[in-house]
Amino acid sequence: MSLSRRDLLASSAAIAGTTAVANAAISQDEAEARATGKPGKTPHTKFALNVEMWGMGMGFYDRIERAHELGFPAVEFWPWRNKDLDHVAEIVAETGIEVAQFTGWGFAPGLNNPKNHTKFVEEVKASCEAAKKIGARKMTIVAGNNQKGMSQDEMLKAVTDGLKLAAPICEDHNVMMILEPMNGRRDHPGHCLYGSVDATRICREVDSPMCKINWDLYHMQIEEGDLCGRMKDGFDQIGYLQFADHPGRNQPGTGEIHYNRVFKEAIALGYTDFVGAECRPRGDYVEAAWDIWRSDQW
Repeated sequence: MSLSRRDLLASSAAIAGTTAVANAAISQDEAEARATGKPGKTPHTKFALNVEMWGMGMGFYDRIERAHELGFPAVEFWPWRNKDLDHVAEIVAETGIEVAQFTGWGFAPGLNNPKNHTKFVEEVKASCEAAKKIGARKMTIVAGNNQKGMSQDEMLKAVTDGLKLAAPICEDHNVMMILEPMNGRRDHPGHCLYGSVDATRICREVDSPMCKINWDLYHMQIEEGDLCGRMKDGFDQIGYLQFADHPGRNQPGTGEIHYNRVFKEAIALGYTDFVGAECRPRGDYVEAAWDIWRSDQW
C-alpha cells in the first residue's frame, strides 16, 4: 500500500515530535546536572581526570583542586619524581579527592632489557613509598621501546621477568603495577608492547594480584578495535581503564568511539574502579568535562 503525501507528512511530524520529546528529556537531565556545576559527578562511572593533559591554564597543584571543584572523585598523573608529594598529600587530605594512579616506571630505561631490572626493582620500591604517601593504590609501568639487538620475544620475556621480580614488593605494599600497552600506528612507533593479547599473556604468567594491565581504550582502539569483546577476553587482567576518543585523543564525542556503550560494558563485566580521562580537552575544558559526563549516560 502506498502512502499519500499527507500520510507521509503526518508520519514525519509524529517522528519529529517523539524525537523532540526524547531530546527535551535528555536536555532536562543535563540542565539539572549543569546546575550543580560538577560534570565530574557522574551516575555510573568514576572518572579520574588526568591533570597532565588537562592543563586548564593552571599550575599543576591548582589543577588537582580544580578537578575536585568540578566534581571528579580522583585524578591521575605521570611521573612522581618531579612532584611535591607532600603538597599533593595535603590537597588529598583537604579535599578528599583521590590519586587513582601515577607513572611508577616510564619509557626509559626499558624494562624490556634485563640489564635494567636491578634499577627497576629499586624504583618500584621507591614508587610504592610514593604511592603510600599520597594514598594511591596503582602505578603505571611502561614496558619500553625496542632494544637494539633484542628480538620481540626476548623483550617481552624481559618484561615478564622484571615484573615477576617486582611483584612481591607490590604485594607487600598493596600497590598494583599496571602494565600499559601502547599503539604503534599513531603515538608510539618503535615500542615493544602493543594491544591486549601480549599484555594479557604477560600478566597471567606473572600471576600476581598486584600486576595487571592499564587497559587504555584509546590505544586499544587504534591497535586492535573490538573494544568490548577484547575487554571481555582479558577482563581478569584489567587493573585500570583509561580512555580518549580517536582520532585526536580528545574527550568522548569528538571521535569514532561510542563510549557510552564501552563504559556500560565495563561495568557489566564487573569493573568498579576509576577510569582515567587521559585525553586532551578540545575547546573549553569545562565543556569538555561535560562531554565526559554525557559519555556516562545510558
